[in-house]
Amino acid sequence: MVILTLILWLILITSRLLNSLLATFGLYGTVDFPTRIYNNSITTIDNIFINTANQNSISVYPWINGLSDHDAQIIVLHDIAIRTYEKKLYFCRRFNRAAITYFNLKLSYESWNDVFSYNDVNVSFNKFLNTYLTIFYSSFPTKTVHDSPFSKAWLTQGIKIYCINKRKLQT
Repeated sequence: MVILTLILWLILITSRLLNSLLATFGLYGTVDFPTRIYNNSITTIDNIFINTANQNSISVYPWINGLSDHDAQIIVLHDIAIRTYEKKLYFCRRFNRAAITYFNLKLSYESWNDVFSYNDVNVSFNKFLNTYLTIFYSSFPTKTVHDSPFSKAWLTQGIKIYCINKRKLQT
């Protein structure tokens, strides 16, 4: 009897320590009923952890399917706010060797006589800047890019190359 009490006490302490540790990461257990019933053993071994402590916004129910000694859990999320994502647009310029060569060529064909014909430094600078920016904008046009909220930031260039090579090997 003493050993059984000691085991139950250790399980309770371990369960509290685990819940405390998970709470430090913002995770809270939702299952408070046995999920595995086998012979004389009842355990809550299967859990669902969520990142909100508001237990009023969820309901968890067991689903006994009769196929296993583990019961499934069904979680119902009440009053959940679904974020709507907007497609964001931003503009960028593409720089490549061909565009840079074209830009340098256009700069070399430009006569800078208008820039040097004025005695006023401000007027000369404005003429230079207008000419330079005209050539720059025509050499490197802006492109509209749609920023997807579902972009996969974890998908690195190495993983993309690996996937391409894998597809080549499969064909």
